[in-house]
Order: sequence, then structure tokens, then C-alpha cells
Amino acid sequence: MKTKLCLLYGGKSAEHQVSLYTAKAVIGALNLNKYDIYPIYITIDGNWIEGEKLTSPVEDIESLQFSSGEQTAVGKGLVSGKYDVIFPLLHGTNGEDGTVQGLLEVMNLPYVGNGVLASSAGMDKVIMKNIFAQAQLPQVNYVWFIRKTWQEDKEAAYEQVERELGYPCFVKPANLGSSVGISKCTNRSELDEAFNEAFQYDRKVIIEEGVVAREIEVGVLGNDEPECSVVGEIVPKKDFYDYHAKYEDGHTALIIPAEIPADIQRQIQQTAIKAFQSLDCSGLVRADFFLTENGELFINEINTMPGFTPFSMFPLLWKHAGVEYPVLIEKLIELAMERHQEKQQIKYTF
Repeated sequence: MKTKLCLLYGGKSAEHQVSLYTAKAVIGALNLNKYDIYPIYITIDGNWIEGEKLTSPVEDIESLQFSSGEQTAVGKGLVSGKYDVIFPLLHGTNGEDGTVQGLLEVMNLPYVGNGVLASSAGMDKVIMKNIFAQAQLPQVNYVWFIRKTWQEDKEAAYEQVERELGYPCFVKPANLGSSVGISKCTNRSELDEAFNEAFQYDRKVIIEEGVVAREIEVGVLGNDEPECSVVGEIVPKKDFYDYHAKYEDGHTALIIPAEIPADIQRQIQQTAIKAFQSLDCSGLVRADFFLTENGELFINEINTMPGFTPFSMFPLLWKHAGVEYPVLIEKLIELAMERHQEKQQIKYTF
């Protein structure tokens, strides 16, 4: 009997387009003899459109953006019990940040990936870094501001950045991924431009100390007993690994496995698992690190819903670990069912 799998994608997010690329790739990898695939497209305005059951892979992302179909109240198809498991292929706000996960929890539906807490904490870079600090994970120095504080005294904000971090530094929206709204700053003028840019995407920004380091990534897979993939390295041909390098031009070298000593690899994997557990993650995570020339290791962030595009690091890391893409997708679905079954043991009466 086939598993009825619902794919949620699109979303009211600056990473809407990224989600479409991910959905196309996942659909192409699924075994249609094993799964009945039901797509739900969430428009950029937040409307949910339920499409017909898919009978073949899609040719392009445009075909995933339904202009017709049943526009339904949020959750109508979910409440009906039509699906066995939900796969949220949503990146960024209103999807990766715990909002959709909360909806699925209330409906008591199995879903792929991280839960409410891990999703929301993993999306907010300030909260994530505060939790990492509590877990004593090594990080670069950082400061953060809300829009109102910055608007009331921009000079004080810039002086704090220069005093505590210096240049170069990176300004980022606190609640966004895929390198959207991120700027590298080497002087006050660039810092001012970067704040204005980042505050377009969030009410809170984080500023991180710049370090000269290699960019290292590792995949984590599992629930209560997570495992790590091989370790990979990103070598961007630009100043840093921005949105275009990730999803469009492919102007980035991915070195898998990374050419680093075995003891450093083990340290990266152990730190990634500790980060995974500190946020109570489940399903999947991509953990990103900085490795300096003298061997200092800093965790940069985790991504609780890494992309599955042709340029994506997460599936490539697992492929080199011996887990092919279709198998990886099935493993994630199995982990979702496993976690859901465990939750059914919780008592709600006493």
C-alpha cells in the first residue's frame, strides 16, 4: 500500500523561489511506485492551493505554481486525514521557523524535519547563538539590534559594532536564510548600507565578527541518536557564499570530503551533534563552521531545512557518505514517522 505524502512548498517568504527548486528536486527523487504525492502550493501571499496528485516528475518550477486548483482554508486537506505524512519543503519565515510545524503539531500529523522549538530557535540567529553559548560551543563574537533601537540612535549602534567587533564584519537579518539580506562591511558607510538592507527583511539584525577562515559544512541526520555525514568545504569565488552562488550561478567549488585532518573532522562532527542536541533537533540539520589557518573551529549556524537543489551541500554530503538522494528522502520520511509514533506515548491526562 502506497504512502500518501503531502508536499508543502512555496510560502510567504523571501525564500519562496528556493522552496520551489527544492520541491522540484524532491519530486524527481521520489519513487512513485511507493508514494502517492499530493502537492500543496503556498503562494507568496499566503494562500494554500491544493493540486492534483502527481503522476510524474515536474519539468520546471513554473508547473508547481498552480494558478488553478482548490484554494482552501489553511489545513482543510490536512484535517481530512487524506495524508499519511507531511513533508514541509519550506525555507525561511512562515515555514522553517516553527509556524507550520506548530500547525501540524496541533493537527497531530507526522511531518518531516524539525519540531516547533528547534525550527524557531534555529531560524532566529540571535536565539540560536545564545543557546550555543549556553552549550559552550565556540563562536565568533556577535552583537544584535532591533529596528527601533537602531533608529533611535544609529551612531551608538555603529560605535558598538566597531568597538566590539571591528571590520570586517557581516550584517544579517536575524530570521532569514539562504544568505538573503547579508552584507560584508569594511567601513562605516558600508555598515550603514548593510543595516538598511538587513532591516528590510527582519525587525532584528545580527552582526558577526569577520574571520579569515575556511567554510566547512556537515550534515546531521536522525532523531535521538543523530549521525553525521562526511565533512565538506565551500570555496566561494566571491567574498562570501551568497544567494546567487548557492542557487543560480554555481560559481562555488564544493570539496567533498574536505581536505582536513581526521581529528578536526571528528571535532566538527562532535560539535555538530552537540549543536543538534542543544536545540532538540530532529530529522535533519546542516551545520556550518569556520576553520581558521591555525586550527581554531567556530560553529557559525545550523540550518534546520537545508535546500535540496542541484547545488545544495546537504544531499551531496550524504551521497559521499553512501546515502543516495532517494534513500535520503525515504530516511527522512521514516524519521518523521518514528518521531510521531514516539509522541503518541505522551500522556495528556493524570
